[in-house]
Amino acid sequence: MTLRVAVIGSGPAGSSAAETLAKAGIETYLFERKLDNAKPCGGAIPLCMVSEFDLPPEIIDRRVRKMKMISPSNREVDINLVNEEEYIGMCRREVLDGFLRNRAAKLGANLINATVHKLDIPANNTDPYTIHYVDHTETGTEGIAKSLKVDVIIGADGANSRVAKEMDAGDYNYAIAFQERIRLPEDKMAYYNNLAEMYVGNDVSTDFYAWVFPKYDHVAVGTGTMQVNKASIKQLQAGIRARASEKLAGGKIIKVEAHPIPEHPRPRRVVGRIALVGDAAGYVTKSSGEGIYFAAKSGRMCAETIVEVSNGGNRIPTEDDLKVYLKRWDKKYGLTYKVLDILQSVFYRSDATREAFVEMCDDLDVQRLTFDSYLYKTVVPANPITQLKITAKTIASLIRGNALAP
Repeated sequence: MTLRVAVIGSGPAGSSAAETLAKAGIETYLFERKLDNAKPCGGAIPLCMVSEFDLPPEIIDRRVRKMKMISPSNREVDINLVNEEEYIGMCRREVLDGFLRNRAAKLGANLINATVHKLDIPANNTDPYTIHYVDHTETGTEGIAKSLKVDVIIGADGANSRVAKEMDAGDYNYAIAFQERIRLPEDKMAYYNNLAEMYVGNDVSTDFYAWVFPKYDHVAVGTGTMQVNKASIKQLQAGIRARASEKLAGGKIIKVEAHPIPEHPRPRRVVGRIALVGDAAGYVTKSSGEGIYFAAKSGRMCAETIVEVSNGGNRIPTEDDLKVYLKRWDKKYGLTYKVLDILQSVFYRSDATREAFVEMCDDLDVQRLTFDSYLYKTVVPANPITQLKITAKTIASLIRGNALAP
C-alpha cells in the first residue's frame, strides 16, 4: 500500500511536515488557500532555525544583533549579542513561507491551491478520510468543487483551523496581533539596521508587548493583546506609534495586518488519524509570543513520527501511533511553555512589574541565559551561584518597583 497524507495549510508547520513526508516517499498533498498570504507576525526566528531548516541567506532580511527594551517610563535597556556569529533573523512571512512551501513541492509534495471546507470522518479505523475543497488553481474562476481521499490528515491551518473544528479539538484562549508595515526615510531606517525594539506598558499592550522590528525595506510596528481586550487593539497600536513617534517620523504605512494568535495548546491535538501542528495546535509561547520555530518544529516532528510508525508509509497509523508525536513534543517543550506562562503572569501584571522586568534585563547573566535559550532552544542551567544571583536580582527588582505580590 502507499500511505496518503494530506497537510492542510502551508505555513512553516505545514510545509515542514509536507517536506519530511515527501522526502520519505509518502504520497503527500499540501493544501493552501492563499499562496501569497502574509501573516501579521514580527517575523523573528532564532539562529538555530537557520541551520536546522537549511534556510538560505536571502530568506533573512536583517540580522539583528541589538535589542532595545523600553519600559513604561521609557527606561531603555540595550541588549547586545557579543558573539559576532550570533544574530536574530528577521523575515517577511510571505518570503519565508513561500520558500518552505516551494521546497516541499519540489521534493514531491502535491501543492493544491484550494480552500478546504469539510471533512468526512470514517466510522472505522482504517477507511479513508474524504476532504472536500474548492480548487482555486484556475485563475479567473470562483473555483471548482473537488474531493480527495487520504489516510492521515495534518491540520496546519492556523488559529482559525477548519481541521480543528472538524475533529472537535476544543477551543483555546487566543490573542490578537495587529501590525503596520511602515516604510521609513533612509536616515530613520538606518537606525534600525541591525536593531529591534520591544516596548512594554499598559499604553501599548495590557498583557503582552509591542514591537518595532526591521525588515527588508521597512519596519514592522505592532502589538498584541488577549481576546478579552481586542476592542482596544487599535488604541494600543496608537500607543506604540506614539511611543516610537520620533523614530518613525516621515514613515508611510504600506500594509495593515491583523490575525488571531493562540495562547494555549488545544485540549485535543490528535483525534483518530488527524493531528494538529503549529498555530492550529496552539504552539505559540507566552511572554515571548514566539511561534515560527515551534510551528516548523512541530510539523517536522509530527511528520517524522508518521514516517516511523507507518514503516515508511507501508501501514496506516492508529490514533495511539500519532499520539507518540504528542508525547515527544510535550517531553521536549512542555516545560518551556510552562516557564514562559509563569513569566508572563508575573512580569506583565502591571506597569510596576514591567519596570522590574526591564530592569532585570539589564543584567548580563540574565541576557546571556535568555539569548542562549532563544537562539539555540537549549536551556543550559546556570551554575548555582549565578542562578542564586539572578533570583536575588529578580526579587530585588520587584521590591524596588513595589511590584512584589504578597
